[in-house]
Amino acid sequence: MSRIIGLLLLALGASPVAAYIGPGAGISVLGSLLGILATIFVAIGAILFWPIKKLMKRRKAKKETVVSGDTDTSDHGPI
Repeated sequence: MSRIIGLLLLALGASPVAAYIGPGAGISVLGSLLGILATIFVAIGAILFWPIKKLMKRRKAKKETVVSGDTDTSDHGPI
C-alpha cells in the first residue's frame, strides 16, 4: 500500500515538461490522415459507381443489339 501512495505522490509532484514538437510531426500526421480519408472516399465511390457502370454497359449492349437488328448491313449486289 505504501508503494502505491509513494507512486501517487511522485506522479502528483512531477513538474510539466517543456517539450517542443516541430511542425514536421504535425505535417506527417496531417498527410497520413488525408491519405486515409482519400482511400475511404475512393473505396466508397468505387462501390457506389460499380452498379452504375454495369447499368451503362447493359444499356450500351441493348442499344447495339437494337441498332444492329434494325438495319441490314449485308451487301446484296447483283448476282
